[in-house]
Amino acid sequence: MLLSLIYFALRQLLRALAPYSGDDRAREVELLVLRHQLRVLNRQRPRPALRRGDRVLLAAASRMLPKACWKTFLVSPETLLRWHRELVRRKWTYRQGRKPGRPAPQEGTVRLI
Repeated sequence: MLLSLIYFALRQLLRALAPYSGDDRAREVELLVLRHQLRVLNRQRPRPALRRGDRVLLAAASRMLPKACWKTFLVSPETLLRWHRELVRRKWTYRQGRKPGRPAPQEGTVRLI
């Protein structure tokens, strides 16, 4: 729930920071994505290690870019869509503490019957 709230706030922040319309907004978001990916590559090990915050930023930025610009990402578009689906799934997943349905009868009631 907290991660989805952060994701939503980040999307709104990106919209506020890029008040341009159409191509200008896409260009600004694309530059933001490229700069962030450079930071990720600078802390690179053999393979770029994307943290949860990196994934949230890239997923939020991908929603603001047209699909034609997705080639600028380090990861494939399928990976971006998978991350987005995971964010949505986490938001709508409820904890399963108890079993659904009617509770089992108590021992005394079973003996009485």
